[in-house]
Amino acid sequence: MRTRYRWSAPLALLASGGLLLSGCARFDDTAAGQSFSAAPVPSPESPPQVQDPGDPSGDDPGGVGQGGQQQSPTSIPPPQGCKDFDKAVIATCLDTVAAVAGLPGDGSTPAALAGERKSGRVVLATAGRDATPFEQLDVVATGDGGLTSLALSPSYVEDQLVFAYITTATDNRIVRFAKGQPPKPVLTGIPKGATGNRGALIGDGRGSLLVATGDAGNPASAADPKSLAGKVLRIDTSGGPAAGNPTAGSAVYALGLHAPGGLCTSPDGKRVWVTDQTAGPDALYRVQAGQALSTPAWTWQDKPGVRGCADFSDLDGELSIASSVGLQNLPVNPDGAVTGKPGVSLDGKGKPPTTYGRLAAMSMISPQLAVAGTTNKDGGKPVSSDDRVVLITIVQTDGGPGKD
Repeated sequence: MRTRYRWSAPLALLASGGLLLSGCARFDDTAAGQSFSAAPVPSPESPPQVQDPGDPSGDDPGGVGQGGQQQSPTSIPPPQGCKDFDKAVIATCLDTVAAVAGLPGDGSTPAALAGERKSGRVVLATAGRDATPFEQLDVVATGDGGLTSLALSPSYVEDQLVFAYITTATDNRIVRFAKGQPPKPVLTGIPKGATGNRGALIGDGRGSLLVATGDAGNPASAADPKSLAGKVLRIDTSGGPAAGNPTAGSAVYALGLHAPGGLCTSPDGKRVWVTDQTAGPDALYRVQAGQALSTPAWTWQDKPGVRGCADFSDLDGELSIASSVGLQNLPVNPDGAVTGKPGVSLDGKGKPPTTYGRLAAMSMISPQLAVAGTTNKDGGKPVSSDDRVVLITIVQTDGGPGKD
């Protein structure tokens, strides 16, 4: 897919029908207790036209930079220290962003919480502003553990609660917290091992939480319905088994995971996806209540390290999965079946050759906008502004919808 856009101050996201969905309305600033400024967000009229960072004249919607020279689509300057001139980047100089959670709002000023796997630090990332501290969680980042997922409470607008999947000295667990308040345990005793500690969280759209857990280095645990390891769990916000689970009194919703990378749902909540890094190929599963995760919807024999995902299929017919080599975009039909091979974007091979390196966590902000974190300081090739929080946007192009 070809993606064309330019940068402008107000939000101008277009759906496949080409209708303007939002304009200059303000972000709901109640979530973080502060106000937000307008931020540059892509619109699709032309290729990226990047203003010379030394030009003080402000936005350059015509694509003409300092001195009246047309800017090249590849003219985004490299980062200078923590300064990143790519306007899709909303936070810089973090360390291994393994967890993100998009904050609610009208999208005019995108914001998200971002968590560092190794330190347990959570920051507020807001387009157009420096990241600010939000919470500090006590984690033990052994193996692939630490702080590996964040999710907003199903009633976040009212209770301001955030859930986190973390590794401690004794177990993997879920905690909840609000800004300025100490975290409280919600679900403890998830098995911990030398590997297989990574987990993922997401709301199920019905007031409960879905939790993907690793097998703690013991593949047999994934098939044991009595173990919390290697599962997709469905719990209420107090940590108990959610009502309507396949087995009454059990949190187990599906079993068979090993090293989950991320969970995502379709906008209507009818489809749930989970990625997994198995001993064999990387895999994507469609989660069905009460069924083992035994038949992948797609596998990657080249093991690109699949992580978080975002279901954009209602807009562009694709499910996007973060990986160590860019964004894997799988075509999905209206019934939720994968219909072809993935195309790869943000891998440095497009026009312009955009790449952010190792993409990890993903979270939806709106049906057209997602946020992702990078983990280049954990086995990648970091640039001076890594690790970063990046916006991924659906835009209308002359060749159909695409992703930036």
